[in-house]
Amino acid sequence: MKRRGFLLNTGACTALALPLGRALAQASQPGGTKVFRWAFVAAETGFDPVQISDLYSNYVVANIFESPLQYDYLARPTVLKPRTAAAMPEISSDFRTLTLRIRPGIYFQDDPVFKGKPRELIAADYVYQLKRVADPRWKSPLWPSIESSHVIGLDELRKQATGGAKFDYDSEIEGVRVLDRYTFQIRLREPGPRFYENLADARPFGAVAREVVEAYPEEIMGKPVGTGPFRLVQWKRSARIVLERSPTYRDEFYDASPAADDTRGQALLARLKGKKLPLIDRVELSIIEESQPRWLSFLNGEQDIVNVPNEFINIAVPNGHLAPSLERRAIVFERTIQPDVVITYFNLDNPLVGGYTPERVALRRAISLGYNTDEEIRLIRRGSMAVAQSQVPPLTSGYDPKFVSEMSQFDRGRARALLDTYGYVDRDGDGWREQPDGAPLVLEMTTQSSQIDRAFNEMWKRQLDQLQIRVEFKVNQWPENLKGGRAGKLMMWALGNTAASSDADAFLAFGDSRSIGSSNFARFRNQEYDRLYDRQRQLPDGPERDGVIYEMKRLFVAYMPYKIHGHRYVNDLSHPWLIGYRRHPFARDFFKYLDVDRTAAA
Repeated sequence: MKRRGFLLNTGACTALALPLGRALAQASQPGGTKVFRWAFVAAETGFDPVQISDLYSNYVVANIFESPLQYDYLARPTVLKPRTAAAMPEISSDFRTLTLRIRPGIYFQDDPVFKGKPRELIAADYVYQLKRVADPRWKSPLWPSIESSHVIGLDELRKQATGGAKFDYDSEIEGVRVLDRYTFQIRLREPGPRFYENLADARPFGAVAREVVEAYPEEIMGKPVGTGPFRLVQWKRSARIVLERSPTYRDEFYDASPAADDTRGQALLARLKGKKLPLIDRVELSIIEESQPRWLSFLNGEQDIVNVPNEFINIAVPNGHLAPSLERRAIVFERTIQPDVVITYFNLDNPLVGGYTPERVALRRAISLGYNTDEEIRLIRRGSMAVAQSQVPPLTSGYDPKFVSEMSQFDRGRARALLDTYGYVDRDGDGWREQPDGAPLVLEMTTQSSQIDRAFNEMWKRQLDQLQIRVEFKVNQWPENLKGGRAGKLMMWALGNTAASSDADAFLAFGDSRSIGSSNFARFRNQEYDRLYDRQRQLPDGPERDGVIYEMKRLFVAYMPYKIHGHRYVNDLSHPWLIGYRRHPFARDFFKYLDVDRTAAA
C-alpha cells in the first residue's frame, strides 16, 4: 500500500508539472541564449583529464578538452574519425608505432597565463599530457592502463621521479616524442592493436598547455583550459557546473554518417548538417542524486533530458512504451543497452571476505549464488537491466552473448550448502552464521544515501538474511567512497563502470594486479590472469583473443572477486525543444551537437 500511494502521489505531481514545464521552458532562456540543462546522478570529482576516472567529471572534461580523434556522433556501429588530428593515425604493421599529425590553426581558450596572445595547439601538448599520466605527483588512475600498454621509456621516466625527485618532462624518450611542431609519435614495446582507440578519449589525451598546469598546479582540477567548444565559467562543487561557448573555438560544422536504414539518424543529419558547432551557447549542469526531485525537475521543464529513474519506469515507459501523458507533450523516448557493468566487489585484502583459501572463495561464491539478480531487475531496475555473465559488457570486443556462467545463477540451496561445507555455521544458536574459527560473520557494505541506494540496501539485507549472514551498511558520499575503494579501505561496495571505447580492456583490467588502486577495486592478484591480460592486449580482435578472454572470464567465476550483476538499459527522455540528442555508447563530447528550439515548447 505504501508503494501504491507513492506512485499515486507521483502521478499527481506529473499532472501538475505539465503546464508549469512549458512555462519554465519558455521563460528560463535569457536574451535568446540557447541553454542545455542536465542533472547528474552523482557528484563530479574535478576537471583535470589525468586525475579523474568518474563518468560525470568526464562529461565535462570531454567538452572542454580535445583528443586527437572523436566518434562519429550518428554512426552505428561506432566509427572513429579525426578531431584535432589532420587524419587517422599511421599505424605500423606490427601495431607498435603510431604517428599522428595535428591540424594547424587550433587554439586554446583564453587564459591570463597566455598574456593576451593566442596559444596554438601543438604536438608537444599531447606528449606533455601523456607524460603527466606517468608523473607520480598526479596519482593518475589512468597510469595502470598506460603502463600496461608499454610505452617505451615512460615507466623508466616515472621511476626516476619516485622518492620525491622531480619528474623530468624535458627528457626525450623513445616511446612518446615530438617529430615536428604538429606531429608526434608513440612507440610501444609490445603490439597494441587497439591502442589508437585511446586517442578518442579526453582521459588521457585531452590536450593541456604546460604553462597552464605550471601556473595553477594546486588548482588544476578547477582550472580546465582546453581547445574544445566549451569553457568552464562556474563551479559549485557537487551542486552546479556551468559551461559557455568558447569564443576561440575554430570553425567546425555538423556532419555525421548514420546508416542508410537509420531513419532517426538520417533525419537529424538532414536537419543539422552544415550548421556551425557548437549549436548551443551555454550548458547548465546540476547534481541531483535523489531520483524523485530529479524526475520532477525534468517534468517541470527544468532539465532537458533525463534517464528515467528506476522508480518511475513503470509510470513513464510502461512495457517499454512512452506513457500517453508524456506522448501528448511530444516527449522523445529512446531505450538503449549500455556497454557497462554493475558490480559489487569483495576486497580480497580484507581478512573476512578476502583471500584465496577454499573457505574464503566459498564465502564469496555463496554470497553471489544467494543473490537474486532477477529480483533486482524486476523490483529495482524495473526491467531495465540485462543479467551479466561476465565482466565484459555488450558492444565491446570480447563480449559473447552465448557465454553463460555461474555469475548469473541464483541458487540459495547451493549457497547454503557451500557455507555449511566450509564451516560457516551457526555455532551459538542465535540464528546467524559465524566464521569457521568461530569469529562473528558480519559483512560491511559501503553505500550512498540516495533513495535507490536505500532500496539496494534493503534488498541486500533481505537476500543475506536468507543465508543467515549479517550485514551492516556504511553510508558516505560517492566521491569519498571512490577514494576509499581505490585505497583498499572498503570491504564491499557496489558501483557501475561504463565503456569509453569498444575495447573491453578496461573491464578485463578489473582483475589485473597492476591496476590495484585504480580499476581493480577487488585487489585481485593472480599470475595466470595477469599473463592472460597481457596476452589479450597484444592480439588483434578475433577468435584467438576471444579464447584468451574466455579463460579470463572463467577465472573470475572461479575466484569470484566481483559479483557482476548486469548491463543497464537507459530510458532516455528529452523535451521537444531539445534537438539532436542521441545517446552514443562511448562518446562523452556530445554537447556541441545539441540544439535548442524553444518554439517547440509552445
